[in-house]
Amino acid sequence: MTHVRGAQLVGSVNYDDAETTIRQAASILGAHLKRIPDGEPGRRFHWIVFQADILGQAEGIERVGDEPIPLRMLDARPVRVADGVDPASIRLAALGYASAAIESYAIFTRLRGEGVVAAGTRFQVSLPTPLAVVGAFFPPDQRAGIEPVYRKALYRELDEILAAIPHEDLAIQWDNAVEFGLIEQVEQIGGQPWWSGDVWDGLTARSGEQADRVPADVEVGFHLCYGDVAEQHFIEPADAANLVRFANALVAASGRHVDWIHLPVPIERDDDGYFAPLERLEIGDTELYLGLVHREDGAEGAQRRIATALRHVDTFGVATECGIGRAPEGTTDGILRAHAEVATAW
Repeated sequence: MTHVRGAQLVGSVNYDDAETTIRQAASILGAHLKRIPDGEPGRRFHWIVFQADILGQAEGIERVGDEPIPLRMLDARPVRVADGVDPASIRLAALGYASAAIESYAIFTRLRGEGVVAAGTRFQVSLPTPLAVVGAFFPPDQRAGIEPVYRKALYRELDEILAAIPHEDLAIQWDNAVEFGLIEQVEQIGGQPWWSGDVWDGLTARSGEQADRVPADVEVGFHLCYGDVAEQHFIEPADAANLVRFANALVAASGRHVDWIHLPVPIERDDDGYFAPLERLEIGDTELYLGLVHREDGAEGAQRRIATALRHVDTFGVATECGIGRAPEGTTDGILRAHAEVATAW
């Protein structure tokens, strides 16, 4: 197990508030973690779904359907640009990421001052890619027009975070899931690209830009994902080949160092066929985290998948395959402990 070092919390964690997440992460996994997120509590619990509520309030954008689609406190209905409205004229309000990060960072620093969080641990902020929100909520014929509008609004959120949180304390993670809907041609998840040319070229250019938007003194990482609805992927990857290709491409496209990349591992896959593409990784000294810890089989299942992975890649840390914000209540402590059982600390 000497080559399995450290752990990464992907983002969402199923505790009720940021303070509980930070305390429990530091207590159970502190020596294993370089970064601690706030767990994305409240309306952020289901990744980007809350963005539809925010977008639907903008002048020139309307909800699709007459009846709300309730998801706890959220309305999951998609949105559209209203007829006759030029997308470039739309002004989006604050998206909620900066205010949440600043609020949670205050809790993080207080807990660090109390000795709960170890010195040198960074505060991790997870952001969706602009493509993810546009691909998930707008109709295909409107995505090209609205993507730059949403991108500008999200970059404003990023800039506000960068201005408010000391760079030596900060780590930014870009969450990439809808991208794999496009790669795998899943019609319900992204569908077809809305740009001309090769899908990979468009994704690579976007990833490079997103990495480079983060200053060099702030850590940046990428969470690559096949979705998580009811703890299920939107499609099971045949193997890690597309994940490896994406990782290689984004590292090559970035003008700055990428600090970490996370790749998911389905619970059923402990075979060499899934892991063999990892031999083609070309990410230099970027930290690799494999999402092979699963709630259902804990440390035992993770160790089985680790044994296979080590035949194809020398060194990596561990993670879950996606955030655990939707895990059943009462299971989170056990999931965190499973990370510590199968990896050495930093």
